[in-house]
Amino acid sequence: MTDPVLATDRLLLRDFEPGDYEAVHAYAADIEVVRFMSWGPNTEVDTRDFLERAAESAAARPRIGYELAVAHLQDGRLLGGIELSLAAEDSQQAMLVYCFSREAWGQGYATEAAEAMLMLGFDVLGLHRVWAGCDSQNTVSAHVLEKIGMSLEGCMREDVRVRGEWRDTLLFGILENEYKARLSEQPSRGPLRAVSYLCKHMRAGLYIILL
Repeated sequence: MTDPVLATDRLLLRDFEPGDYEAVHAYAADIEVVRFMSWGPNTEVDTRDFLERAAESAAARPRIGYELAVAHLQDGRLLGGIELSLAAEDSQQAMLVYCFSREAWGQGYATEAAEAMLMLGFDVLGLHRVWAGCDSQNTVSAHVLEKIGMSLEGCMREDVRVRGEWRDTLLFGILENEYKARLSEQPSRGPLRAVSYLCKHMRAGLYIILL
């Protein structure tokens, strides 16, 4: 499959580029942004290493990692990043991860980007299951995962150490049949349904999605 470039009504999801460094570092070095993350706040070296790893992942064939920059569709501002990472080429399961700058909070961008990634996963990559984890204290992220149709599957107690403190991780997941049932029940979701329709044609070489 050609490398994806996805667009929703407000967002463009694309591979990271070297020129994204300043915008990525601005949010990755923000202690408030990474408060619930096991990494960060980033040093300049950390951010450059991240962009190098993202480029290597994008160039890998077969590609099993889709770590995409999330930019504003109209003005190109980088708002954050989102990733769909397959355990292996033929696993049919993937992990969803995202991180957004503070200026992007509270505007529904994470939900919009995550729904587009589910469509990439299920409609294009043919996945069976997508899962995500979030800090048990990160109620905003948990709400995003619930909004995109994921169900709470369990809690891993004190499995991650974040800046010296052991934290619990909530596990969320959604199956392909649940995703399809949810999509069919919400015909009014015009922009994202259009993305879903176009995603299906990416197998035939269409990879730039504009609405």
